[in-house]
Amino acid sequence: MSVFANLVGHLADLLQPLFGAGAAAAAIVLFTAFVRLLVLPLSLAAARGQRARTALQPKIAELRRKHARNPEKLQRAVLELHAEEKVSPLSGCLPSLCQAPAFFLLYHLFSSTTIGGRANELLAHQLFAAPLGGRWADALGGGGVFGDAGLVYVALFAFVAAVAAFTCRRTKRTMAANPAMAAASGEQVPGLGAVNRVVPFLSFFTLISVAVVPLAAALYVVTSTTWSAVERAVLYR
Repeated sequence: MSVFANLVGHLADLLQPLFGAGAAAAAIVLFTAFVRLLVLPLSLAAARGQRARTALQPKIAELRRKHARNPEKLQRAVLELHAEEKVSPLSGCLPSLCQAPAFFLLYHLFSSTTIGGRANELLAHQLFAAPLGGRWADALGGGGVFGDAGLVYVALFAFVAAVAAFTCRRTKRTMAANPAMAAASGEQVPGLGAVNRVVPFLSFFTLISVAVVPLAAALYVVTSTTWSAVERAVLYR
C-alpha cells in the first residue's frame, strides 16, 4: 500500500505545475487511463467475442427450432456450439473484473488515515474544494448541496448521469438490433435472460458509487465509465 501511495504522490508532484492543487485528482485520472490501457487487449477480445456470438445466431436459431420442446437439450447444444467455436458468452465481463483490484486499492488508500505507520498525506489533497478522502455525506454536512464541496459532487453527478444516459441508449439500441442474441444468452446461462432486461439501466448505478465511496475512488469510477462509453462506441459500431 505504501508503494502505491508513493506512486500516486510522485505522480501528483509531477503534475503539480499543470494542475496546482488538483494535481492528485489529475494523477488519479491518469492512473485510471493507464489501467484501462492495460486491459485494452481484453476489451478488444471481448469485442471480437461479441462479433463471433453475433455470427453464431443463425446456428443458434436452428438449434432452437430443433430442440424447441426440450429446453435442457437446447441449453446443452448451445453450450457445445460455443465450445466448438471457442466463443465464451461471458468474455465481456473480463475487462471489468480485471479492473476491480485497482479500484479497491484506491478505495483503501483514500479511506486510511495512516499508511506505513505515518499519516496519509494524500488525504490533504482536494478536487477544488472537496477532499479526495471525503464522501458526499461529508460535503452535505459541511456546506449542503450547494456548498463549495457539494457543488463538486453536483458537477460529478451531472456528468455521470449524462454518460449513463448515453450508455443506456446505446445498450438498448444494440439489444434491439440483436433480439435473437439476447434470447440465446438467457439459454446459455440460466437466469441471464432476466439480467439482460435490466442491463441497459445498470450504468445509472454509477451514481450510487460516486455518492458513497471516497472522492478519489469516485474519480476512478467516473473516468473508467467514461472510457468504457467511448470504447464501446468505437469497438461496437
